Amino acid sequence: MFTKFEIFVGFRYLKAKQKNSFISFISLVSIIGIALGVATLITVLSVMNGFQREIKNKIIDVTAHMRVMDLSGKLHDWQLVAKQITNLDKQHIVSYAPYIDGQALISYDGVSSGVMLRGIDVNLETQVENLKNYIIAGEFSSLTKASYNIIIGNKLAEQLGASLGDYLTIIIPDSSQLSPIGITPRIKKFKITAIFNMHMAEYDTNLVFTNIYDAGVLYRLITNIHNDNIASGIRFKLSDVMAANKIKNSLQTQLPKNLLLTDWTDQYQNYFMAVALEKRMMFLALLLIVAVAVFNLVSSLVMTVNDKKADIAILKTMGATSKQIRNIFIIQGVVSGILGAILGTVLGILLATNVAHIMHFIEFFTHTKVINPDVYLIDYLPSQIFLSDIITIFVISVFLSILATIYPSVTASKLDPVASLRYE
Repeated sequence: MFTKFEIFVGFRYLKAKQKNSFISFISLVSIIGIALGVATLITVLSVMNGFQREIKNKIIDVTAHMRVMDLSGKLHDWQLVAKQITNLDKQHIVSYAPYIDGQALISYDGVSSGVMLRGIDVNLETQVENLKNYIIAGEFSSLTKASYNIIIGNKLAEQLGASLGDYLTIIIPDSSQLSPIGITPRIKKFKITAIFNMHMAEYDTNLVFTNIYDAGVLYRLITNIHNDNIASGIRFKLSDVMAANKIKNSLQTQLPKNLLLTDWTDQYQNYFMAVALEKRMMFLALLLIVAVAVFNLVSSLVMTVNDKKADIAILKTMGATSKQIRNIFIIQGVVSGILGAILGTVLGILLATNVAHIMHFIEFFTHTKVINPDVYLIDYLPSQIFLSDIITIFVISVFLSILATIYPSVTASKLDPVASLRYE
């Protein structure tokens, strides 16, 4: 593509000091600008990848891959239904567990908060989700039948001022108990036997767990201790979580019309679509930083061409063709772009790898919490580097650098040797 002569002169111009030190400064600024733009792109995209990964993992840890519900809100003989669905797709369904969900008002020492109360079977739940891994105090196994124990999030515990061993009051409306003043609520005391911390405000504040039998009695789904095979629905764990939607659609056609299958993407699909769109828009916006640096590269090459008019004229009188002159300056610009892209890639990888430590350092010295979990769902700064992102950013940066060389190199190739040497 390039001859040895073109490469030799191009690198010689790149390394040689310019007559005008300002040109050298502009060239250095353009390389640094490209490096900073590439580093910023890699760091920001890696942080967004990390956010998406962490939130997805935590959602999956608490939200089942797939679940089935009866349209009546009450699923009788859930064990039989679970076995029937499992037999339809033994290849993908790994395990299952029943649950009972309901809204409730939780109160302690005059402080109240609305929560989602979820009844679970401790023995089966560990096969479906990883809540046990997030327990920071107490025992997950404490949710035994008819114990009326409860597990709450650390944020909710702080909000209520409660701790292990304290008794909370659970209040739910009961439309079956009418009085002259309206609906009389049902009230029950629960003991805190464990506290979890998922580092997600949505769960740590709004989600509490109890035994499925206790929840069934509270919501009057279970009225007979000997007939407790009733649930709100069944949660399934799949071998391939990313294929949940496809598996759900396949199974739904084989189930009775009163049974409704949903998967984790149904509840959070809009969120992940928004994150993907935001990532694309952020990429385009930050790409402008690289574009600005490339404009600096155009300026430095134009000034270099003006500075080297005499050299270009001499090369042409010695037999150099216009194509060779053009290639000399293309090489100079492309090498500058590649150098900036390489430096930016290295810097970006270092920043993306250590972004959590950098954030902790900033928070320590500023005494502020940069990542607000109420806004960003998680309270730390994750990062995940994708090789595809790095390659894409590097290739685009080099491509823009090549485009930046077109005008200066063509201008250099069209210089008239006689006119250039007239005043030398």
